Amino acid sequence: MDVAGYIGGSVLASLLKHPLSDTFRLTILVRDAAKASQFRMMGIHTVVGSHSDLQLLEDTAADADLADADDEGAAKAILRGLKRRFEKTGKVPSLIHTHEFIVSVQGVLVDDAQGMKATDVIYSDLNIEQMESIPITQPHRSVDLAIVDADKEGYVRTYIVLPSTIYGIATGPLVDAGLQNAHSQQIPQLVELSLDRGQAGMVGLGKNIWPNVHIHDVVDLYVVLIDSIVPHRSDTHSHPHRAITPHPDLAHGPSGFYFGENGEHTLYDVGLAIGKVMVSLGKSKDANPTPFTEEETKKYFPNGTMMGTNSRCRADRGRELGWKPKKTTKDMLASIKAEFKH
Repeated sequence: MDVAGYIGGSVLASLLKHPLSDTFRLTILVRDAAKASQFRMMGIHTVVGSHSDLQLLEDTAADADLADADDEGAAKAILRGLKRRFEKTGKVPSLIHTHEFIVSVQGVLVDDAQGMKATDVIYSDLNIEQMESIPITQPHRSVDLAIVDADKEGYVRTYIVLPSTIYGIATGPLVDAGLQNAHSQQIPQLVELSLDRGQAGMVGLGKNIWPNVHIHDVVDLYVVLIDSIVPHRSDTHSHPHRAITPHPDLAHGPSGFYFGENGEHTLYDVGLAIGKVMVSLGKSKDANPTPFTEEETKKYFPNGTMMGTNSRCRADRGRELGWKPKKTTKDMLASIKAEFKH
């Protein structure tokens, strides 16, 4: 997980104030040596490198009980390191995998609706058969399967978190220090493109449906999951280096998929909310979103876009684990105004 990124930095900030933070040894990977110094001053063990430094990742993972990955090459290197750790200690480490694409649920469940229709297909992370039916041709699916296969081999317990459309502006000490990106990608991008064209835009008719989740709520999902992997025990402080033993009922491997969602929206809904803000700011005369033209599509999305796809899911497994997201779709639409730079 990129700790300078939107999700990674928010999760790290939360772990820094965790009740058991004094028993953690947090190790992060950063590209910038100057930023590494700042992180070290905050008491965080920092390694300078990138996801392409596979040997470095493997060696670092070999010294960890709990790791995270959000890149295919990085994930496989970390798995090799965790396997080395298992072979050395005989104790099974854990891996939390986060999809590298910010709309990771969409990256796995997408269709080709082009904004012209909705879908009735809704995925539940409790429906293992449904999850296993996702073809390997879907974006990022091959990474999922490699991680699940590692769990099946028995040398690691794996947990895959799939956040949906994340919204809200991140806050905290890392943002204040300039170490973390405070903004998501999807909604800010749509705001930027709409301002450029002078009217809110959408793909097709904007009928496609996506799930959404607030940044603070998705961070809480990670914390709930981590707390289940590293249980609160009375002897944790007296034995901080005792092996991590996840809750025996915690789903992992083929069952260990955890969606992040608390409501859903159509692309038209988002476009209309953007349009209303644009009108209020004098940036447009019409609040109604209009389809991106063929010329605009080539200009704005030269490599294609998933903004017109459907992707529906329910975060049932996290809720069973005790996750209680608070922000709703209404909050998501209301948050759009804050994404405009005045």
